[in-house]
Amino acid sequence: MILVNDKMQTGYTYEYKAAMGGDFAPDFKPELTPKEMLELGVFEGHYMTDCQAEFPKDWFGNAKICYEKPDVNCNYFKVKSRQPLKIWQQKGWILAPDVRGWFQWYCRYYMGRRIPEIDAVQIKRWKAFRRHKAQILRNCSVFDVECRIRQRQALLQWAYNPFF
Repeated sequence: MILVNDKMQTGYTYEYKAAMGGDFAPDFKPELTPKEMLELGVFEGHYMTDCQAEFPKDWFGNAKICYEKPDVNCNYFKVKSRQPLKIWQQKGWILAPDVRGWFQWYCRYYMGRRIPEIDAVQIKRWKAFRRHKAQILRNCSVFDVECRIRQRQALLQWAYNPFF
């Protein structure tokens, strides 16, 4: 049983129902693991500053983390590519029990937690995000990783390989 106690969530418990990194839904094929995402640089380095105890220590050994405040220099592409959590909450994009949003859901799903109703919604959202990859492929030459860097950073934050 995993017990969550951090700045945004206290007393939440869950258990693993699948093997870590496996037993994913057939239509969910993320191109990056949470560890790879954190090492490359996502969410201005400020996303997981107070909830690391919930996840494997090795995810954070080489992660780009900014404890004091968000810093775009912690992002791989050095650009801001996210909306504030408040906007996500206002738009209804935050699904309980994942109070931090999609990436928190993905980390927990990757670890083996399963909540079929929420998993289906989050996987659908992940699949819809693929349109950004199609736009980059349509508008950028294959080796030009400086083309559409905001979209590439966003892809990275949704577990898509922004380098193809």
